[in-house]
Amino acid sequence: MANQNKEMPRKSAPKNGAKTRTAGGAGNGKSVSKTNTQPKKQSGKKAIMQGLSNSPEGMQQKKYYNALKNTQKTANKRQSVQKGKRKKPAAPLKIAFLGGLNEVGKNMTLYECNGDMLLVDCGLAFPDPEMLGVDLVIPDFSYVLENADKIKGILITHGHEDHIGGLAFLLKSLNIPVYSTRLTIGLIEGKLREHKILDKCKLNVIKPGDKVKLGCFETEFIHVNHSIPDAVALAINTPAGVVIQTGDFKIDTTPIDGGVIDLARLAALGEQGVLCLLSDSTNAVKPGFTESERKVGATFDLQFRKAGNRRLIVATFASNIHRVQQIIDVAESLGRKVALSGRSLENVVSIAAELGYIRVPEGVLVGIDSINRYPPEKLVVITTGSQGEPMSALYRMAFSEHRRVEIGPNDYVIISATPIPGNEKMVGKVVDELLKQGAEVVHEKMYDVHVSGHACQEELKIMMSLVKPKYFLPVHGEQKHLQKHAALARTMGIPEGNILLADNGKEVEITNDRIRISGEVPAGMVFVDGSGVGDVGSVVLRDRKRLAEDGIIIIGVTIEKETGTVVAGPDVVTRGFVYVRESEQLMEESRRLCESVLSDCMYEHVRDFGTIRNRLRDEISHLTYNRTKRNPMVLPIIMEV
Repeated sequence: MANQNKEMPRKSAPKNGAKTRTAGGAGNGKSVSKTNTQPKKQSGKKAIMQGLSNSPEGMQQKKYYNALKNTQKTANKRQSVQKGKRKKPAAPLKIAFLGGLNEVGKNMTLYECNGDMLLVDCGLAFPDPEMLGVDLVIPDFSYVLENADKIKGILITHGHEDHIGGLAFLLKSLNIPVYSTRLTIGLIEGKLREHKILDKCKLNVIKPGDKVKLGCFETEFIHVNHSIPDAVALAINTPAGVVIQTGDFKIDTTPIDGGVIDLARLAALGEQGVLCLLSDSTNAVKPGFTESERKVGATFDLQFRKAGNRRLIVATFASNIHRVQQIIDVAESLGRKVALSGRSLENVVSIAAELGYIRVPEGVLVGIDSINRYPPEKLVVITTGSQGEPMSALYRMAFSEHRRVEIGPNDYVIISATPIPGNEKMVGKVVDELLKQGAEVVHEKMYDVHVSGHACQEELKIMMSLVKPKYFLPVHGEQKHLQKHAALARTMGIPEGNILLADNGKEVEITNDRIRISGEVPAGMVFVDGSGVGDVGSVVLRDRKRLAEDGIIIIGVTIEKETGTVVAGPDVVTRGFVYVRESEQLMEESRRLCESVLSDCMYEHVRDFGTIRNRLRDEISHLTYNRTKRNPMVLPIIMEV
């Protein structure tokens, strides 16, 4: 039959077609006969339609053929339109950095495309030593609040403070949906509960592999390894192309929870085409690979046995659930009880245990208030304060301020963390005090009691080789980290012109043709001092620093309103400036100078208290600097009667 069809002339094709259709169902010879009597010019498609019978089967075939014909017409029409019309270029993608660049902490990124906006992370930073009295530093939300109607939601990569710590402050002013993994949402709930806004917020739990559609953005959550469970990278599908933001990550082939980073999915996205990669730069200056978290567990076992009959005190990050789990496991194997010290640690462990991310054997965990019931060789205290924070539990232990733990020669202290840049002095201070109390102190440089949660150079190169981005933006790090990561990208073959180093407040515009800095957005620091948010600025900090360094001089004087004469004073009082008993001459000279200034003002008929205050301040400041080379704050207080 195949050979017959091959040799058959083209003009007989309609006849065969009609015959086939008839055999397929109708068997109506009359219909065939009619078809064969049609003129030759009606051969082809028209002849096929006429060759179909009016039986149910034939009618069904006619419907199918008409539908097919209409589909082809539509496709041809679309094709002709596309040929005659130039393709419209995709809308540019804008990425604004509100924090996280040229610093460690305060991570917050804003995506904008086609009038829609999407936020990624909202973290905090801990204050520098010169930020006197400041508790926390959060991003400036002013640009976000200005565009509140465009914000479709916020995605959180993981539950560390530098990624979730500012969220409660943002959600007080902007009620937008939050999307993250189960543990991260659990930690966020705890923070929102403290701020009494949990009931007002929209929290959505997602799983790795899930996709979330927000405006013109469709984001896929991809599992990665970090020092906290449930960390994810984000593949953000935008009209301009796919952008991958890694979040904090490392490649751990033997993670504690068994969940290996999803390299296969990252590679698949790379094959499909990735417009831009935003990658974690924290360890970009470190060669090789980051060690597996399991290595720390082996070190704990060794160190715990080395402690012998001494009490063990282990300081680590409250959020490092895997680290806490390993401490508990080793303590249980050696017959030791575990106590938790530090409010944040207690909260995190409680949430993680409730959600099933940490296993606490029954009877192992004891309250910090009951530790005196157990001999030292039967106890492990897990505490916060691995960064030397002044209000942390370990700091209070070192300086004998802790209400339950008193450090002595029978203590074996392990600091299972690396100091964050800028915290080295504070950590060193705590270590010194612990040693003075007689304790033995073990820290990261001595033994493998800590591994990083961030990728080193070889892992960063693996990420780039899998993702194959057209453009590259190093993020999450100081300038030295960003520049080194950019250099790694060049070695991986990414062209120099496709690599961009941005900064907080910069807006990056990305199209298929180029990447560039297109503008600036407000992206300063907002200080949290006690219950006050944003009421402490650079001027207040400058005054605090001045008070701390040089002290204050207070001038008190009472003036009669009607005549402008001095009724009482001037009195000169100092705090933090000089020891008055040893500087009586200077105090007397200051008082006489004040009298002279007030006398001149009265003679010149100066009644404006602002002018009088300025004159007093200027003259006393000049005197004190000439005599002491110090510049104390001068505060004139004028009372009117």
